[in-house]
Amino acid sequence: MEQTYFRRGFGLKSDIEGALTADYHSRVVDRIRAQGYVLTMGDLTFKLAREFGFCYGVDRAVEYAYETRTKFPERRVFLVGEIIHNPHVNKKLQSMGVEFLHRPDEGEFDFRGITPADVVILPAFGVTVKDFERLRAVGCVLVDTTCGSVLNVWKRVDSYAKDGFTAVVHGKYYHEETKATSSQVTKYPGGKYLVVRDMAEAREVCAYIEGAGSGERFLELFADKLSPGFDPDRDLVRVGVANQTTMLSGESLAIAAEIRRSMAQRYGEAALPEHFRTFDTICSATQDRQDAVLKLIAEPLDLMVVIGGYNSSNTTHLAAICHDKAPTYHIEDASCIDPEAGTIRFRPPGATQERRVSGWLPAGPLTVGVTAGASTPNNKIGETVERIAAARGVSLLR
Repeated sequence: MEQTYFRRGFGLKSDIEGALTADYHSRVVDRIRAQGYVLTMGDLTFKLAREFGFCYGVDRAVEYAYETRTKFPERRVFLVGEIIHNPHVNKKLQSMGVEFLHRPDEGEFDFRGITPADVVILPAFGVTVKDFERLRAVGCVLVDTTCGSVLNVWKRVDSYAKDGFTAVVHGKYYHEETKATSSQVTKYPGGKYLVVRDMAEAREVCAYIEGAGSGERFLELFADKLSPGFDPDRDLVRVGVANQTTMLSGESLAIAAEIRRSMAQRYGEAALPEHFRTFDTICSATQDRQDAVLKLIAEPLDLMVVIGGYNSSNTTHLAAICHDKAPTYHIEDASCIDPEAGTIRFRPPGATQERRVSGWLPAGPLTVGVTAGASTPNNKIGETVERIAAARGVSLLR
């Protein structure tokens, strides 16, 4: 009987290494790294964060997708959503014949056209319990690239639901990872979850725990962010905190501390283990990139450029960190920079639309900080550095 579920790849790394290098490698990035993460040419200096770009989980997911296409050259290969939040990587997979399955805003993935003869890749974010079960029922080959850090969160949420605790997830309720994480509670009768986006929403939860507010208002406020049948009077008595792995670490820890304080106030410190649990489930790669950019912006910089998909949560958080310290431009890729016109297209932190500005590179000696989200390949970082240099009339080719 054919094996239909794979989580560890196909041992074809040597077959795909050439393609991965051709698609994502950057000599410019190698050069900057070799020079202590600093590159100076004339009065222009680039400083690269010491942790940036592809993390282990993204590397692994992209490798498995390439291996899958190589392993099953004659079969139809589908991908549930996007492999990661980077438009170039996703477009490359499409050019390799991988078909993307999309979820309507208010609906479910349409799996009706998938047959047992097809291959379906599950993305690094994972999929919901329901979607996994639907695909298993089809009998197709599943290649699961779910990141290990995400799986760690799932284990934590699973243990909360198993023990009768509501999972309070710090995350974006519409994000694929948070949807998949929240769904883990559905394995248990009565399993409940609540998603909080930020400290403001967490404080609403805290106020209710402490006895303020009405149930009707609470349900209205969190309408899209609750498990079905959620009853705040019943389901906020015992809670366990977890988070989307790419959120800001400090914010996740502060939210957990705030909920803990409210639980202690309501039930007393001695009874806390019966009412509250927490565990830091920020992934190490996200934390490493946040720590590295904090060190970088502590140095004198004229501006920061953050490269990565606008829908990449970890990239937008890097941009938010930098925004407080230096003029920051979150760009999707090098094409956002027009050296001849002297303009840049970027998305400010918290905005939903791009802006275009001119004169963004000051005259005279200039130090530019550069970092990239965990789903940004090195070639896109290198291309950005080259474009910035070109805007100052400098060529990096030699």
